[in-house]
Amino acid sequence: MENVILSVHLILALLMIGVVLLQRSEGGGLGMGGGGGGGVMSGRQAANALTKLTWILATGFLITSVTLTIIAARNADEGSVVDRTAAPLEAPAPAVPSADLPPAATDAPVTPPPAN
Repeated sequence: MENVILSVHLILALLMIGVVLLQRSEGGGLGMGGGGGGGVMSGRQAANALTKLTWILATGFLITSVTLTIIAARNADEGSVVDRTAAPLEAPAPAVPSADLPPAATDAPVTPPPAN
């Protein structure tokens, strides 16, 4: 279910980017610049339709965002990421390489092998 909502969320985001780029800005916009008033829709009607479509896509985007947040919170087994990283980490005890050293033939201390 989460994958379906995530896919819808991504599609809505891409559509919203496209619709916003098509809208007329003060500089002319990408798809609405120039041209006369002839055609099926006037400039004002097209702007109203794109504004309504932007609102619809933005509402769907917000709904899918909240839904994904709720699903992720329900699926979380532990606390937040901050809680997990703030927990003190215990350093493991250093390993004693006793198997790598030859047995001592005398009472003299054994020197460790040179580090590489």
